[in-house]
Amino acid sequence: MSNQSIKPTIEIAHLSKSFGNIEALCDVSLEIYSGEILAIVGDNGAGKSTLIKILSGALTADQGQIIVGDKSYSSLSPGKAIGLGISTVYQDLALVDCRDVASNIFLGWEPVYAGFFVDKRKMQKEAGKILADLQINIPSLNTPVGLLSGGQRQGVAVARAILQGGKVIIFDEPTAAMGLQESAKVIKLLLKLREEGIAVIVISHNLHQVFEISDRICVMRHGRVAAICKTKESLPSQIVELIMGAPDKGACVAAGVYSDEAI
Repeated sequence: MSNQSIKPTIEIAHLSKSFGNIEALCDVSLEIYSGEILAIVGDNGAGKSTLIKILSGALTADQGQIIVGDKSYSSLSPGKAIGLGISTVYQDLALVDCRDVASNIFLGWEPVYAGFFVDKRKMQKEAGKILADLQINIPSLNTPVGLLSGGQRQGVAVARAILQGGKVIIFDEPTAAMGLQESAKVIKLLLKLREEGIAVIVISHNLHQVFEISDRICVMRHGRVAAICKTKESLPSQIVELIMGAPDKGACVAAGVYSDEAI
């Protein structure tokens, strides 16, 4: 994919964030495009979680801008982020186990009639359509989500993000603690989202999966963007070196890994 002539869906420009004396992010710039999967990798404390929390509106950056379309924002609230089409599927999925599938998909967005009554029939119909479009197989929308498998639960969380108008969907360790079959279902879902033209950001420690699904890899280290890599032109060993602190970035550039300054 050549992104040079395509306008990014979201542009992150020079974001910085500190917690007291701890610099969590420092001058982070990144472009995110529709119809691609961007993986963000790095060791613990690299700044990955801080970055996605700023994008989702859970945190406010000290400096920098988030550019969506023709507008620039110094900070976002969770509601504003969703309004701009930025949805986040956290590792815990934020589902209510005792409520059914349709209720979880419409959580906080329930349609009503007569100004007061929840329109359960409409919820069932629209939830079923979204799940079918995403090719997520859940036998009954009346099933409490606490009884679903890990892959099905991930699907419910994604369906909710789609319902909210997600143009960019961020996943935090989407296959953590899943077996091979469930992980394969989630990977299929991520690829489906890319096929539908959605920008997908995946935070992951699983380099095997990163190389299986991503178009580009952003390596973060000590709160900075160490490099941005074209997945097909990179090797896992190069990414590991960058995560740990490659002594010779020039060798990586020659192999298809390029720093953010080269974009």
